[in-house]
Amino acid sequence: MDRADLADFLRTRREGLQPEDVGLPRTRRRRTGGLRREEVAHLSNMSTDYYTRIEQQRGPRPSEQMLSAIARTLRLSPAEHDHLCRLAGYPTPRRVPRTGRINPGMLAVFQRMEDTPAQIVNRLGETLAQNRLSTLLFGDQTRHTGPRRALAYRWFTDPAERSLLPPEDHARHGRTITAQLLATHTRAPADPRTAALVGELLRTSQEFAAIWSEHPVIGPYCDPKHIDHPRIGPLELHGQTLLDPDDSQLLTVFTAPPGTESHEKLKSLPVLDDQLV
Repeated sequence: MDRADLADFLRTRREGLQPEDVGLPRTRRRRTGGLRREEVAHLSNMSTDYYTRIEQQRGPRPSEQMLSAIARTLRLSPAEHDHLCRLAGYPTPRRVPRTGRINPGMLAVFQRMEDTPAQIVNRLGETLAQNRLSTLLFGDQTRHTGPRRALAYRWFTDPAERSLLPPEDHARHGRTITAQLLATHTRAPADPRTAALVGELLRTSQEFAAIWSEHPVIGPYCDPKHIDHPRIGPLELHGQTLLDPDDSQLLTVFTAPPGTESHEKLKSLPVLDDQLV
C-alpha cells in the first residue's frame, strides 16, 4: 500500500469536485473550492475521522468496499478506480463487459472498412456487425438469436458451423474458441451470460467439456485462418484485431498479403451476389 500517493490522489480528486457536482448545496460561507473531507465521508457512508486518516496517511488500510464507496463519491472513472485500488495494494476490480452496444469510435472505424472483410464481435463471441465482404465470406453471423449468437455455441453444437474450415483445422480452432471463452469467463466471472453459455456447453458438448477441463490458454497472436469457401475455394487469411477502450469488443479485419492467390480471391468477393452463402 502506497499511503503517500493514495492520500495525495484522493486529495487531488476531492479538490477537483464542487458541491454541486455531487448534489450538495453551495453555502455562502464556503471560501475554498472542492469538497470537504466531511462531505466525502458522509456521501461514502463512513465517519469523517476514518476518511481523514486515509488522507493523513494514518490508520488501517481501507477495504475494497470502502474504496469503491469513495470512488463513487469522487466520480472516479474506471481507470481512476483501478489506479486507486492499485495504490491501496488491491487487484483491479472485475467488471461485467458490455455486450450489445457498439463503441461509437469503433463503429466509425468499422464503417470505413469497405474494401476488406471486417466485423465487430463482443467478448462472448457474438457478432454485432459485419460489412458486406465479411457476410459474403462467412455468411450472416448477425442473424442468430438466443445462445446461437455465440460462436462457441454454434461451433460445438452445429456441424454446419465447421463447413468453412478444413477438417484438419477443426481441433485447433475448437481449442482456440474454448480458450477465448475461458479468458472471458476469467476476466468477468460475475457475468451471468458468460456463466450460462459455459454451463450450457458443458451440458451439451463432450468435446467442449474435455477441452475446458484442460484450461486452454492462447496468446494474443493466432495462426493464419484457413477457409474453404464454397465458391472461391481455399483461402489463407490473417486477422488483425482492434480492441475498444474498455476491452469488451473487438474489430477484426481479414487480409491476405498482396500478390498471393488468397488476396486475388478476396478481391473477387464483391462480384458475388448476396446469396453466395
